[in-house]
Parts: sequence; C-alpha cells; structure tokens
Amino acid sequence: MKPQPTHIFQKDISNCGLTGFISKKGTRVEGSVIIKSISLMHDRGNGLGGGFGAYGIYPEFKEFYAFHLMYENAMALQLAEEYLDANFHIELQEDIPTRRTRAIANPPVFKRYFVTPLETDEYREAVEYQGMTDSDIIVRHVMAINHEIEGAFVVSSGKNMGAFKGVGFPEEIAEFFRLEEYSGHIWTAHNRFPTNTPGWWGGAHPFTLLDWSIVHNGEISSYGINKRYLEMYGYLCTMLTDTEVVAYTLDLLIRKHGLSPALACTALAPPFWSLIDQLPQNERDLYTAIRQIYGSALLNGPFAILFASNKGLIGLNDRVKLRPLVCAEKDDFVYMASEESAIREICPAPARIWTPRGGEPVIAMVEGNV
Repeated sequence: MKPQPTHIFQKDISNCGLTGFISKKGTRVEGSVIIKSISLMHDRGNGLGGGFGAYGIYPEFKEFYAFHLMYENAMALQLAEEYLDANFHIELQEDIPTRRTRAIANPPVFKRYFVTPLETDEYREAVEYQGMTDSDIIVRHVMAINHEIEGAFVVSSGKNMGAFKGVGFPEEIAEFFRLEEYSGHIWTAHNRFPTNTPGWWGGAHPFTLLDWSIVHNGEISSYGINKRYLEMYGYLCTMLTDTEVVAYTLDLLIRKHGLSPALACTALAPPFWSLIDQLPQNERDLYTAIRQIYGSALLNGPFAILFASNKGLIGLNDRVKLRPLVCAEKDDFVYMASEESAIREICPAPARIWTPRGGEPVIAMVEGNV
C-alpha cells in the first residue's frame, strides 16, 4: 500500500487546549460561546478530560457558597450530606441538571448546594481564637471532604460560580451538563490530554478552591516541592494531578498573604537571576525578595495557565514560553487561548491580538461590582 503523505493537515499539538474570556463590564454570555471556542481545539485532547469554569451563573444565590459535589457511590453521598448538614446552613440543594448522552457512560452523581457556614462551637472557636475567616473555614471543609470521605469530591466551592468537568471531550461534557443553558461573564474551558496522571472525573480541569479556578496546559515538574510547601499551610492535594497545586498556591499567595495578582504571578514564574541582576536597584530588591521568600512556590516545567476568579481572568506562561498562549481584546472583552483560531471562532475581528512573553501575566479585571 502506498504510504500516506504526512505533511498534509498536520497540526502542531502541545498537549492540552485551553480557552477563556471575560467581559470586564459583567456582560453575561451564553455557554454556547465557550463551547464553540474549545470545540475548535478538539484535536488537542484525547477524550480523557474536558471541563468548564463559569462565573456569574448563580445571581439569585450570589451570597451563598455554591458547592458542586461529585459522588462515586451512595455511601459517599450519604456521608458527605451528613457532613454538610452538620456544618452548613443549606439554602438549596439539588441535582446538577444533566442529560443522557451517547458519549458519557456511567457518570458519577453530581449535586449542588448553596450554603453558608453554621455558627457551631467549632466555627466560633475558629473565628474567635484562631482568627479564621469564613473563607478559611470553607477551605478547611473542602479539604476535609476531599481527604476524609472516600468517593466524594468538591468540584467547586465559590460564590456565584461553578465548575463542570469529567471524562470526555469538552463538547461532550458541555452536552452532558447542559452548559448552553447557563450564562456568565467569565468562562474558561479545557481539553485534556493527560500524559503522566490518570484520566478520571476528578482529575479533569478546572481545579478550584473557593472562587479560584485553574485550567492548565503543560506539566508542573516542581509538583513535589510545591505540594510539600502547601502542606505546611494545611492544603491537602488529593486529586492526583499536578495542576491542583497551582490553584492552592494562588489562594495562599493572594488571599492569605495579600499579594497582588501581578506579584503572585511573579512568584510562580519569576525572572531568571541573570535578568534580576540587570534591573534597577528597587526592582532588583523586590524580585530578589520574591524569589527568596517564595522559592518553593516557583513553578518549573512547561505550562500555560488561565486563572479565574470573580474578580477577573489571568493568563500566564512559564518563563521560557514552552506552551502556547494567545490573547486578544475587543470592546470590554478579553480573550485568551492556546490557539488564535479558538479566539477568532468567537471573535472574528479582534481590535488587538498578541502573544504574551514567557512569565508575563495578562491580567483582565472586572470593572466595579458585578
């Protein structure tokens, strides 16, 4: 048989695909738009993971923490709901709407709970004597459920946001979760091609904590160091993938330590020492301090990440830019994706399009109170 040509229709694939956008004025956009963008990068995945992060989707419950939970068995569901009943006021609980699809076989059970912490004795002790905030308490409960209740996993736990993910291509996951029925002002999506971690429902992206969410293309080769560093601050990595450490590290640096998003990105992908030595004294002192204090938070390896919260959307590459990331703007919208084509699929004529340099964050924040 004559060999087929290999130079036709070839595509440079750098593992996973990611895409996202934000309306800085808070304009809500239907989920069909992000589905269209990520579907264009179908070839970047292998069907072992797809997922979406959506912000502004629960305006009627925006004062409550929206817990999305995944259950692998009935016992996990029972134990997790007993735990939630003991620690939270539950304003509403319900199954997350799904539809049967040919591509998704035997999915876990998904439920959502709109909650606020109960003022139990444990809660009062944590607030009054340990100085913990509600956010600290939510983090502690998320870690407890993920670590202690076998078969139960908190998929997301932020206010007015949710993560939807699983094993399948992103367009299949979107169909399963009926994402076209949601509207939000920030969307992210991920098409997974796992290389050295398992393809399972909890291991799909995005990874979340509170309202932080991460989608990631690449490999965090510093995972072991990052994981041990986070464990010193009470974070438990249970999802069997390197991306989890990025979400928890950003929570630590921004929420707990008070760093700005730009400085937090500098800690994750700081300048090389040879470049720092050439900077003016004040910048040299700043970057030296960041590298010395947060050396264990530095991310090594090739990566491109989109980092979202209720306040905005951030894109970041590793310092050498070993994974692709393209950005664009039009009106109050900012777009970020692995491929320019994924942006032009939903924004055919952007006012500006560019490729950020390695280690240079692209930060798009919501304007005012959305």
